Amino acid sequence: MNFKMNLNEAKNYATTYLMSTYSQLPVLFVRGEGSYLYDNEGKEYLDFFSGIAVNNLGYCHEKIIEAITTQAHNLLHVSNLYYTEPMLKLAKFLVEQSGLRGGKVFFCNSGTEANEAALKLARLYGFDKNKTKIVSALNSFHGRTMGGLSLTGQRKYQEKFYPLVPEITYTVFNDPKALEHDLTDDTAALFLECVQGEGGVRPALEEYLKKAREICNQKDILLVFDEVQTGVGRTGEFFAYKNYAILPDVVTLAKGLGGGLPLGAVIATDQAAVFNPGQHASTFGGNPLTTRVALAVTEIISQPEFLKTVKNQAVLLQKLLNKPHPLIKEVRGLGLMLGVELIIPASEVVKKALNLGLIIGTAGENVIRLLPPLNITEQEILKGVELFYKSLSCFGEKR
Repeated sequence: MNFKMNLNEAKNYATTYLMSTYSQLPVLFVRGEGSYLYDNEGKEYLDFFSGIAVNNLGYCHEKIIEAITTQAHNLLHVSNLYYTEPMLKLAKFLVEQSGLRGGKVFFCNSGTEANEAALKLARLYGFDKNKTKIVSALNSFHGRTMGGLSLTGQRKYQEKFYPLVPEITYTVFNDPKALEHDLTDDTAALFLECVQGEGGVRPALEEYLKKAREICNQKDILLVFDEVQTGVGRTGEFFAYKNYAILPDVVTLAKGLGGGLPLGAVIATDQAAVFNPGQHASTFGGNPLTTRVALAVTEIISQPEFLKTVKNQAVLLQKLLNKPHPLIKEVRGLGLMLGVELIIPASEVVKKALNLGLIIGTAGENVIRLLPPLNITEQEILKGVELFYKSLSCFGEKR
């Protein structure tokens, strides 16, 4: 098959053959290396978005290529009715990293599937206890499937998809008093993000998560942390909840876990891991290829020196972005997951940045989301910030 498409052909193919689920930007990427992407005409782009926190080690990392090549020569897929070594070793690694007592793992293909599995797990956990209610946070995001959408506390994503999964309610994020009111005896689980990504890159307050853990203990409620975007080193700890020294009962993962391949996971304590054979499954979940790559990714990212470097680079990036600027209202986030709130539409800045050779994203109408590779260099951070400010300068001081 000949891969020599130009941008106009790509647009025509997309219009003719793809469902209209994305507002795609006018660029056709063909290659990546390190922190850079290259389009079909050879133009270079510094990536400060990492495929939405997926490419945590950048592009074409030698250990990922080695893992893919080695496993492809042996076994790509076999049913979960049988054992495979990469899946078992990855499960052991994740349990040990999580700190969850007697932890057990379920593998799937994506973040929303991981949250669907956690939702089913919560329903099953509460079934014999007459606990049917699930609580999530306002302004949260947990995926696009019906279960993930129902957990998502943003009406704009839910419009025209009603009725949603029943008995899911929402509490105010970062409000401990709201938790006291909204978590009741019939609540089976509380779903929270340590940093609300799609909700504007808003970190949780430590007192809020501590109150959540306290009430969940008192009322026998599963505390579920959605780490789909924050997990696998993104915040400077392998799991974001380690920044708060608070353990959940269940944690969901995806994005950065597979190093660019589709892989999701649910980790639950022995008490919360209540699935029995036949109650949940995933045909492709945990297949040998994706789990072998994930082992390579996690082995690198989990190293203390690597995570220390992530924290150091995060300090540098935040320092550079915290300089006063007439278009910047606030910079917030955790680790290398930052949101820059502007007084102008973020999508317009994304387009300008792309023209200048910088890839960034949005997290709401006025928030720029920055998710650079975790192994980004100091020089690349300096260059990226320079390009970002240059993109802002296209709008003058006010609009």
